[in-house]
Amino acid sequence: HVQLVESGGGSVQAGGSLRLSCEVSGYSVTTGCMGWVRQGAGKMREGVAGVDSDGNAMYAGSVKGRFTISQDNAKNTLYLQMNSLKPEDTAQYYCAADCCRGGSWDARWCEYWGQGTQVTVS
Repeated sequence: HVQLVESGGGSVQAGGSLRLSCEVSGYSVTTGCMGWVRQGAGKMREGVAGVDSDGNAMYAGSVKGRFTISQDNAKNTLYLQMNSLKPEDTAQYYCAADCCRGGSWDARWCEYWGQGTQVTVS
């Protein structure tokens, strides 16, 4: 049974930072194919950052250079460090797992989802 539990969301002013955490059970972060997906009000779901089966990180163009995905293998936890936040980053952020096909990562393929954590940037 795969369980993903996000934390770390909140409200922050533009230019600020937040770090999201995703505690994982039933799935090893060392497998890769995990990532973060967001959905703003009235917007399409967007893959923000992901790790493919080789451990390569990828980012949406809108967050490249500002967000960093990382993991702690000992804690089996995935992180998303978000810097230089903008109002357009406001969204519900979801941790997701088993997001690969043929080794490549895509948010459309994620099989497991957390409950989400809200990030609001004003």
